[in-house]
Amino acid sequence: MTNIVPQFGVGTFRLTGQTVIDSVKTALDVGYRAVDTAQIYGNEAEVGQAIAESHIHRDDLFITTKIWTDHYQADKLIPSLKDSLQKLGTDAVNLTLIHWPAPSLGISVAEMMHNLLEAKKLGLTEHIGISNFNIDLSQQAIAAVGLENIATNQIELSPYLQNDKLSQNIDVTSYMTLAYGKVLNDPTLTEIAKQHQASSAQIALAWALQKGFAVIPSSTKRENLIANLKAQEIQLSAEEMQLIAQLERNGREVDPENLAPQWDV
Repeated sequence: MTNIVPQFGVGTFRLTGQTVIDSVKTALDVGYRAVDTAQIYGNEAEVGQAIAESHIHRDDLFITTKIWTDHYQADKLIPSLKDSLQKLGTDAVNLTLIHWPAPSLGISVAEMMHNLLEAKKLGLTEHIGISNFNIDLSQQAIAAVGLENIATNQIELSPYLQNDKLSQNIDVTSYMTLAYGKVLNDPTLTEIAKQHQASSAQIALAWALQKGFAVIPSSTKRENLIANLKAQEIQLSAEEMQLIAQLERNGREVDPENLAPQWDV
């Protein structure tokens, strides 16, 4: 099965207002066609505005949003997604994810997945998936709606947090691939980058792509958006991949209390 999620998209986490409008418009201008947002980012309307102003045909775009934890119940999920669609200026998104499993809410994985599948059946989203799910919860999601209905598990992954156990046959989207920039000065990545006349950021992204992950790095700078895209042209050797494998240090950056699961170690 080919991956549903495009291998390269632009992220919008922590970007708001005119900043996110400019970032998404620039990304679309330099060749990105996948855009990742979420209800909690508070920027869906701005993302929608950027898309509208870019005049790119909707069929050429892949738009992902994520349902926030307040909206997992049957009576809230679909209305919240319709609200997101209105902000994004589209009749349907390409992918909708459960943003966090949030076990403390007391809503079962089966319930939230069935509610999300209902949105797919109504044509509000082409595909559905999960985000920040551990192995056990991923298996529960598969049991609830079937593997064929889970397009991706979007999780934090970087050279410092490689999470090798997680795949569960679900395609992976890596967020925070640069670990908030912490990997950029890594001596191993810097050395590999020199061999490829590339940047350490490009090497980290190339590593993720070569592992088969989709990536969604964000940037407000045109030159960085272009450089990130060029990571797709880098082919790392088996030796270089092995050197990067040794950088694993369980370096998790995002672990919100009450929202995150028990992570697999």
